[in-house]
Amino acid sequence: MSLKIVVCVKQVPVSNNLKIDPNTKNLIRSGEIGVMNPYDKNAIEEALRLKDEWGGEITLLSMGPSNFEMTLREGLAMGCDEAILLSSRKFGGADTLATGYVLSQAIKQLGDVDLVLFGRQSVDADTSQVGPIVSEFLDWPQITFVSELDGPINQMMTATRLLENMQQKIEFQLPAVVTIRKELNEPRYPTPRNIQQSYRKTIRVWDETSLSVDEERIGLKGSPTVVRDVWAPEKVAKETIALKGSPDEAVRELLIQLKASNLL
Repeated sequence: MSLKIVVCVKQVPVSNNLKIDPNTKNLIRSGEIGVMNPYDKNAIEEALRLKDEWGGEITLLSMGPSNFEMTLREGLAMGCDEAILLSSRKFGGADTLATGYVLSQAIKQLGDVDLVLFGRQSVDADTSQVGPIVSEFLDWPQITFVSELDGPINQMMTATRLLENMQQKIEFQLPAVVTIRKELNEPRYPTPRNIQQSYRKTIRVWDETSLSVDEERIGLKGSPTVVRDVWAPEKVAKETIALKGSPDEAVRELLIQLKASNLL
């Protein structure tokens, strides 16, 4: 069977010197250099594997400012077919609930989607919430923390969930939302030809007028999460001890120091 797959991706910051909006207490993402969330690359790789085996098309979906196009270009260079950026000032300040709502409305707008893939979590917020929230808005099965994925056969797939103290094998029916663990695969590198072709593709940009959304449920208005305060941890310089003498003498001194600190 041919599959219509959506992979939701996020651009995460690479700098430690991030700015916080003093009023909303949200991260200021515009203008920040970012990279694709590492777990999302595993989701893209799994979508590409399924497409190679079963045929179909892969649409990348992301929500954020215009500079998120860089991450979408990277996904296109890996081999995805098209990309959509959900970008509007009215989407700004969204928590996981408002983000999941907008993503789900975009997926409905695409229509006839068989499978939605997410990375298991983003490395900046680290909540693992958006995938399950999208599944709830779509009223589709959700299978999280997937380390193996097989099928589809007669609209059914089988997944192995890798949990903290156990593995769980689940059979589920499409359409569905799946979050992917890094253990599932090794993401491919974009080829020079695919990189070149990715810049020939048009990234569609949708705002709130492109979707059937309730504007009371998007952005800050639709975000019940309240951040009371944000602060940066104080940087404390630790004492450094230089080990002198020959390598053998330095090793002996290191062992003495480790034993004195009850580390050995």
